[in-house]
Amino acid sequence: MDLTTDYMGLALRNPLIASASPLSWTVEGVQRVADAGVGAVVLYSLFEEQVRRDAAENARLIEAGSESFAESLSYFPDVAEDEPGPRHYLSVLERAVAAVEIPVLGSLNGVTPGGWVDFARQMQDAGAAAIELNIYYLPGDTRISGREVEDRHVEVLRSVKEAVSVPVAVKLGPHFSSTGAMAMRLDEAGADALVLFNRFLQPDIDPETLSVVPQIGLSHPSEARLPRTWIALLYGRVRADLAATTGVEGPDDVGKYLLAGADVVMTASALLRHGPEYAAVLLDGLSDWMGRKGFENVAAARGKLAVPAEADGADYERAGYVGALRAANMSDYASWKA
Repeated sequence: MDLTTDYMGLALRNPLIASASPLSWTVEGVQRVADAGVGAVVLYSLFEEQVRRDAAENARLIEAGSESFAESLSYFPDVAEDEPGPRHYLSVLERAVAAVEIPVLGSLNGVTPGGWVDFARQMQDAGAAAIELNIYYLPGDTRISGREVEDRHVEVLRSVKEAVSVPVAVKLGPHFSSTGAMAMRLDEAGADALVLFNRFLQPDIDPETLSVVPQIGLSHPSEARLPRTWIALLYGRVRADLAATTGVEGPDDVGKYLLAGADVVMTASALLRHGPEYAAVLLDGLSDWMGRKGFENVAAARGKLAVPAEADGADYERAGYVGALRAANMSDYASWKA
């Protein structure tokens, strides 16, 4: 079975990508997911705050007139040992690229345009095959308009695109008033791929300790419905490639995303639950499914159930919504009669 595919111009041996997670904190972790068979791996995310802190410390040392600036840096670790900073990140990236034969993508997690995007160039110089912008921005300030939020995404993308020549993907969240319009703006601004969707922090409340508990849980297959819906709507309507993420647990989830129109399918939760070697289970299952359905290659399955290009997306979704409710009501009615 031919599982080869392209993503942002990168030739991949299959459409399964290990997304940014603790599994890619080390070169050994990257090697494990690569050995398990994934087509590419996204290195763990480096946060804008880490880059800014590193730059501020360097500026402080220079201003202090250190006699040996390079030597003095060793006395100021990037950050806490469990949160390696920019210099460590570049070291891991460079060594990971040399250690595996699949593309290694860098990941930047930030919210503002500015000097920190220069680090994207350093990622490129360290060997990153592409850069994924993980734009994590929830406007806690209620005075910020939706347009301002959208403009910030576009500005960050344009800033990074100006700094590098490698492909740039944007990982965005689903909480826009018009996700389709946002996707189109990013597409027009030069995004080489759109990664749907980012999962935001949703803290819980502990009623016993009377405290807020910050948590990010692993995804569940039911969460894939939203990104799958938007991928099916955007397929054929944007130039950028479409990467699916969230809710991948088994081979069927990979197949569903491909049918909706995803170019690649990313997963972290499944690999964290079952170990990096679980990638082989996902890929073997994908091959079996493709064989049973008569798909000789990934391209034959991709977009087969996407919203037709000639269809009105709003009408198409509305018809599906009404049909689903009617079917649910009929089912309930039948169960009540019984």
